[in-house]
Amino acid sequence: MAETEVIAIRISKELKGQLKESDIDYAEEVRKHLQLMMNSDKIKNTMKDVNDFRRKLGKRVGITSSSVDIIRGDREHVH
Repeated sequence: MAETEVIAIRISKELKGQLKESDIDYAEEVRKHLQLMMNSDKIKNTMKDVNDFRRKLGKRVGITSSSVDIIRGDREHVH
């Protein structure tokens, strides 16, 4: 198993009481949510890098089409 770290957050006493009364594994739910946030951030950063690359490439070789436009064009020619 990977090394782990502890993080702490402050929540209201009311919310803490509700969590204790529930059957929700809130620690696991928080872990999942944090991982989803990181995955989303990685995708956003990758898309930014791709767009920056395409912009630079477009300046060097001319305008480039998005992959969506290329796929749509191919589909139109098939039908």
